Amino acid sequence: MTFQSRSISRGVVAVVYCVFMASCTAGDAKAPGNAAVPGPSGAKGKRTDSAAAATRVNTATTSGQSVRKAAMISAGDTARPLLDKGRTRHDSIAYASTVAFGRRQLAKWPTPPDALPGSIFPAKRIVAFYGNPLSKRMGVLGEYPVDTMLAKLDAAVREWNAADPSTPAQPALQLIAVVAQGAPGRDRMYRLRMDTALIEKVYGWAQQRHALLFLDIQVGHSTMQQELPRLMRFLERPDVHLAMDAEFAMHYSKEGVVPGKRIGQFDAKDINWVSNQLQQLVSEKKIPPKVLIVHRWTKEMISNSDKIDVDPRVQIVMDMDGWGPPWMKFESYRDYIDLFPVEYTGFKLFFHNDVKRGDPLLTPLELLRLRPKPLYIQYQ
Repeated sequence: MTFQSRSISRGVVAVVYCVFMASCTAGDAKAPGNAAVPGPSGAKGKRTDSAAAATRVNTATTSGQSVRKAAMISAGDTARPLLDKGRTRHDSIAYASTVAFGRRQLAKWPTPPDALPGSIFPAKRIVAFYGNPLSKRMGVLGEYPVDTMLAKLDAAVREWNAADPSTPAQPALQLIAVVAQGAPGRDRMYRLRMDTALIEKVYGWAQQRHALLFLDIQVGHSTMQQELPRLMRFLERPDVHLAMDAEFAMHYSKEGVVPGKRIGQFDAKDINWVSNQLQQLVSEKKIPPKVLIVHRWTKEMISNSDKIDVDPRVQIVMDMDGWGPPWMKFESYRDYIDLFPVEYTGFKLFFHNDVKRGDPLLTPLELLRLRPKPLYIQYQ
C-alpha cells in the first residue's frame, strides 16, 4: 500500500498525517476479506423481499434519498433472503450463502452473559460515524461541517429505527484518538496521539445528540498497554467507550513493519488485557458496562479469537471492517465474523469506497438478514 502525506495545522504545530489504506481513509482503503461511509449514493431499488412487511413513505436516509419505511420485520428465518433490485448475481449468491451459514452457525454461537443494568446490548443497536475532524479523508466525522455531519447521523439513526423498530438505534461518534502514522515520530512509535482539547470537542458534539463517544486506537509500533492508560480518565464517563484497530498494530509477525505496509494483528491476550482494564474500571467507578469494538476483516488480524474472554462488564463486538462490493463484504462477514464467534457482531459501511464501482450502499433491511444480526453499525 502507498501513503500520501498531508500537513494539518494545529496552532503552531504542523502534524503530518498519513492517509492510509482501509479504515481511516475514504480514498485509499482496504478491501474486505481480503473483503470499507454510507454516502451520497444509496439504494434506489424497491425491495421485493416478503420478509419485510413495509409501506412506501418518504423517509430520509443517509444518502438523501427516500426509501420504504419498514412496518415490521415479520418473516422467520426460513424466508428466502433477497437483496434490493440492482444487485448482481454474485452479490445474491454470496448473500444467500452468508445468511444460510449464519442461520446454521447460530446453534454454535455462545450465549452472551446476562446483561447488567445500563448495558447497551442487546436492547439497542449502535449506529456510529467514524473519523477524525483533522482530516476530511479519514471518515465522515471529519468530512463535513459538524452540523452537516450530525444531520447525516440523525438520518442514519432514523433509517435504522425504521428498518428495525424493535431495536432502537443509539447514535455514536467514533474518534480515532490514536492515529497510525507512516513516519516514526520522535519516539519512533509510528502513531500520533490526539490531545485532550480535540477529544473534548468531539465529546461535546456527541452530547448534542445524546450520542456515545468511542475512542479508537491505532497503536502503530506502540501497544495498548502504552496507549490505554492516558485515555482511562475519559472512559470513566458512562457514555465513552473504546475501539481497537488490529490493522495498524505492527507486532507479532509484523514487528517493525511501517503501518499500512502490511495488515497488523492483535492476539486474544491483547484483547483480554484491554477488557480486564475496562472491567476493573466499571467495578471501581460503579459505572455501566463498557463496549469494546475490535475491527477485523481478515483471519490473521485476530489470532486465537476462541480464547477471548467474555465478561458482562465489557460487551465485545467483532466488527467486519472492510470495503468492497456487496458480495465481498458478505463473504467477509461469513468467513471472519460468523466463523469465529465471540459475543456481538458489527458491520462497517463506507460512504465512498463501497459505492466506487457503482454499487448502491447496503441498506439496513439487507443487513438485518445476516445472522447474528449486527448490533453495531459503523459508517466511515
